[in-house]
Amino acid sequence: MEVAQAAAGPQKVWRPPFDVEDYVAGVRSGNRAMLGRAITLIESRSPKHQKLAEQVLLHLLPYTGRALRVGITGVPGAGKSTFIEALGKQLTGAGHKVAVLAVDPSSGISGGSILGDKTRMNELAIDPNAFIRPSPSSGTLGGVTRTTRETMLVCEAAGFDVVLIETVGAGQSEVMVAGMVDFFLVVMLPNAGDELQGIKKGILEIADMLAVNKADGDNLRKAGQAVGQYRNALKIMKHTSPNWAPPVVMCSSLEETGLDELWGKILEYRKIMTDTGELVAKRRKQQLDWMWSMIDDRLGHALRTHPRVRERLPNIEREVRDGRMTPTLAVVKVLDAFGLGDHVHEIETKSQT
Repeated sequence: MEVAQAAAGPQKVWRPPFDVEDYVAGVRSGNRAMLGRAITLIESRSPKHQKLAEQVLLHLLPYTGRALRVGITGVPGAGKSTFIEALGKQLTGAGHKVAVLAVDPSSGISGGSILGDKTRMNELAIDPNAFIRPSPSSGTLGGVTRTTRETMLVCEAAGFDVVLIETVGAGQSEVMVAGMVDFFLVVMLPNAGDELQGIKKGILEIADMLAVNKADGDNLRKAGQAVGQYRNALKIMKHTSPNWAPPVVMCSSLEETGLDELWGKILEYRKIMTDTGELVAKRRKQQLDWMWSMIDDRLGHALRTHPRVRERLPNIEREVRDGRMTPTLAVVKVLDAFGLGDHVHEIETKSQT
């Protein structure tokens, strides 16, 4: 045994190409290449990469939290990307440093991501005071939370004072984004009548402002009518803050009009929320939500990749599909394979007594 080991030579120990200090110094200096590498490190599922990423984030944490975090979603065809580019250009022109993060719920079929944000925002992509980065989730909403939240912190540590988080997909990703930003904006179309029937009530309830985009040319009159209809719709919604009534504004990304008023409303919101203490309370709650989301994400990943679970799961899934096993029993068997079956059963029994 000793001879064989000697012949094989000393075992290689994995060493990262960059250490914690390299990443921290690179991010803090605004080095774009190192910023990109730090985000790639955060997105990695490799345990050794995650340990290094945790240390990098811990060292960057004191330099975070100063940016204004704005989530942006929109109905199909609302011109969301054009809107974000127009707003981003205006903000960089006013001296801000803007990071655009696109929450991308990767394809559940191929695992691929829609990484076209830089091609959809050509001018902003080459702006030296802007940074655009898609945030693929690898098909899990927990992944959305982990990668996007941590990428946001890295961008803040790099000196970006405005972070715009765009939802690429539909559905629950909007709720996830609203739960990690200070302000949530919904971009709408001028034809409000049909749209109000199709938009989810839940999205209006979490919106801090509606922006009727494409308010130009022949659409100008319809946009004005839409503003009135949206305002009436918001009156019957229960909003998240007692100190803020979500406004409805008109804008045109094409003509770059109405953006000053829109941004002014966002700044007004931040002042009110800061003065009342709501912003601090909101961010503290978001921190706890983030912690539990990451616990769920990591536990789920650990369970799915556990050797015994991976070995037994195909048969368990087959029996459930064929109707020979109930989903409830399947859960028990998966947890047993993971080594938590008895523990979970004990907790459930105690909670019922």
